[in-house]
Amino acid sequence: MNLDLLRGRFITFEGIDGAGKTTHVDALESRLRAAGLDVLRTREPGGTPLAETLRGLLLHSAMDALTESLLVFAARRDHLQQVIEPALACGATVLCDRYTDATFAYQGGGRGFDRAVLSQLEAWVQAGRQPDLTLWFRLTPEVAAARLAGARQPDRFEAMNSDFFSRVDAGYAERQAADPARFVCIDADQPVQAVADAVQAGLDAALARWSAARV
Repeated sequence: MNLDLLRGRFITFEGIDGAGKTTHVDALESRLRAAGLDVLRTREPGGTPLAETLRGLLLHSAMDALTESLLVFAARRDHLQQVIEPALACGATVLCDRYTDATFAYQGGGRGFDRAVLSQLEAWVQAGRQPDLTLWFRLTPEVAAARLAGARQPDRFEAMNSDFFSRVDAGYAERQAADPARFVCIDADQPVQAVADAVQAGLDAALARWSAARV
């Protein structure tokens, strides 16, 4: 596996809370750093002081779906300008816990907000910046809720009902269908090692694809 192909790549991790993203971001970050790669680990909403402030508002203050969407994209704009784009330009591998697919899943799917408006905001804010690879950890809302039960005080989104998360799942599925080459859908309802193996297989497939594109 030619890990040099990961330099300057943008990899995102998607899925509802409880799907196990953090465990596998940690593992991949450790492996890539051990291999000598420059790795930037970040998250959305968040990643800059301004974006982290907006994250707090999003998770804990009541608002309508348009306000949510505007705050998400404002946070993303600052994150892209201050953190993600500079890191990619320097050849770092960027690992991001959620990105624009989450907006279409949560605000578009879960909240039922107008996808056309989200697409316009996406075009304005991101100027075409999409991940090179998206690992989607897919898990039923019921299993995710059982994993999170008692773990922490739920935020505004985590407290939503299973119907909301079913719509979130459908939102992610729409994004995958629109860009299947970028997505790796991982069954997150498996033992940790099986999920890790699926992550590795998805990464290997992406590396093979990027290598072939260089020829």
